[in-house]
Amino acid sequence: MSIDHKRKAGREFPAPPGDGGKGSSRRLAPYAVDPAASRGRLLLEPPCPTRSPYARDRDRILHSTAFRRLNYKTQVFVYHEGDHYRSRLTHTLEVAQIARALARNLNADEDLTEALALAHDLGHPPFGHAGERALDAALEDAGGFDHNAQSLRVVTLLEKKYARFDGLNLTWETLEGLVKHNGPLTGPHALEGRPVPEPIREYCARQDLELATFASVEAQAASLADDIAYNNHDIDDGYRAGFFTFAELAEVPIAARALAGVREAYPRIDGTRLLYEAIRRLISAMIEDATAESGRRLQTRRPGSAAEVRHAPHPVIAFSDELRRDLDVLRAFLFARVYRHERIVRIMANAARVVGDLFQRYSAAPDSLPSDWRDGAPAQGSRAYARHVADFIAGMTDRFAFAEHGRLFDATPDLR
Repeated sequence: MSIDHKRKAGREFPAPPGDGGKGSSRRLAPYAVDPAASRGRLLLEPPCPTRSPYARDRDRILHSTAFRRLNYKTQVFVYHEGDHYRSRLTHTLEVAQIARALARNLNADEDLTEALALAHDLGHPPFGHAGERALDAALEDAGGFDHNAQSLRVVTLLEKKYARFDGLNLTWETLEGLVKHNGPLTGPHALEGRPVPEPIREYCARQDLELATFASVEAQAASLADDIAYNNHDIDDGYRAGFFTFAELAEVPIAARALAGVREAYPRIDGTRLLYEAIRRLISAMIEDATAESGRRLQTRRPGSAAEVRHAPHPVIAFSDELRRDLDVLRAFLFARVYRHERIVRIMANAARVVGDLFQRYSAAPDSLPSDWRDGAPAQGSRAYARHVADFIAGMTDRFAFAEHGRLFDATPDLR
């Protein structure tokens, strides 16, 4: 196979592998990100002869240490609560599958979409959002903590795998999508009241990620895939945990329709088979809705390039208004029945204490850090040192954080 490519200083522009280097056998839509026109990597590397730049990004993410650690990081339930609950890793894999389906339906670049889905939670600390809140409070005077910003630090700085650079040296398009998959961070379309996290501002001083624009179709699709995945697998996990019954779930209109459809087709079905069949239908319905609504928006706006998508006044990949209303009701149900369940609240409060205790100990006693984190550390008491401690804690798995707390303290909170 011959691969045609162009090279410019600091950039990488290989044509996607496929039909003799003349382009992929599946034609991308005009609004999709074109791998042959990538803005390249911060540090120039020779193009890969067998992979597009975004396939290469995906593979680097998959082989990263941070990706493997997701297997023992909380999604909703702490790792020891059961083998069948989602971890941050299994959640990520489900997001990637749904994201690929959306990209395929929209004739977008599947490799870039998958790379973004796989990377979107790399910066999550142990114990999910409880750990994130604890680190944000601990870093109140040092720029705060945001898991999206931490994902950027992971892939641009904290991974130590390559001889020539820190991080993964991903393409501009992957970094842009990682930072902006939920929308612009500055400008008229940014979410109000949310300042740009300090690590993102610092990185953009080196490489401008154009924070005032929307991200690509691929990044927007990955964001919707995240919504589809967690809403559905949290139904599954919440039911398994005994937090609600089918009768209570049927109070949610979108779930009620799915359950009724399954029971009509299979009158004798019950239990987990009923649950799985209903969730399967919910996921399909959400993907179909997102595909149809996005198709309408793209047809109306007719963007002729990825740049036109970025400069649109609103997202072009979205759910319909009807489905958004349904999802608001479902999220309210999950918030009340799952995320704010007494058991979850108690465990996560104790988990947040573990993270807060670790931050205080490492901050006060640098000798308690492992030697490879002590060597070359910033001056104790500085903002940079606080961020250094947060980087160490954010990279921990649940079980490592729990073990570290047991090593450093006489008593450790019960996470059951």
